[in-house]
Amino acid sequence: MNASRSRVFLVDDHPLVREWLTNLINQLPDLIVCGEAASGIEALEGIEKTNPNIAIVDLSLKEGSGLETIKALKARFPQTAVIVLSMHDEQYYAERTMRAGARGYVMKGEITSDILAAIRDVLAGKIYLSPRMREVFAERFVDGHVPDSRSPVETLSDRELQVFQLLGQGIETRRVAQTLNVSIKTVQAYCARIKDKLQLSNASELLREAVRWSDSQAPG
Repeated sequence: MNASRSRVFLVDDHPLVREWLTNLINQLPDLIVCGEAASGIEALEGIEKTNPNIAIVDLSLKEGSGLETIKALKARFPQTAVIVLSMHDEQYYAERTMRAGARGYVMKGEITSDILAAIRDVLAGKIYLSPRMREVFAERFVDGHVPDSRSPVETLSDRELQVFQLLGQGIETRRVAQTLNVSIKTVQAYCARIKDKLQLSNASELLREAVRWSDSQAPG
């Protein structure tokens, strides 16, 4: 009976979110949750065992980066399509996740029907984005036009944005290095590039701007 249902794997570090998604998906006749994980490492191991049709991945995980997890999934399991379900603003992350290999992006504040629409579109071989982001993508990639009004934060590389985000969460440089599994000197180099791109004069300005930006990303 389950063979006719598309298999969905959940990657989110909040048990209540996974439980909610499981209840939502399993009540549908053509979908079933085949596994779940709270970290990138658990996701790679679980997806290898369950071979799902689709994975729903959060960007904030207990261990590791959701963005790096998407890249790893794309490389190791190209047959598994990825949808991002995240609290992070699509303005800053939708394009990055698409480049990493995702096929859809849904913000956690959206209604339930949007999540189900994303799953069905991606299973049908389509890409799912909000109307706002479809318009942005059309401007950037169809017309070849990049709006001048883009936020300076959007110019950061994926890794630079990770460092910026962690600093904004109050994580000190040494712990940032441990989290990303790089040296402190590497993190300092990222910080220097971030300051240059955001036109910040010193470490205090960088930290203040990172905290301000992180607060702006918080739900509600």
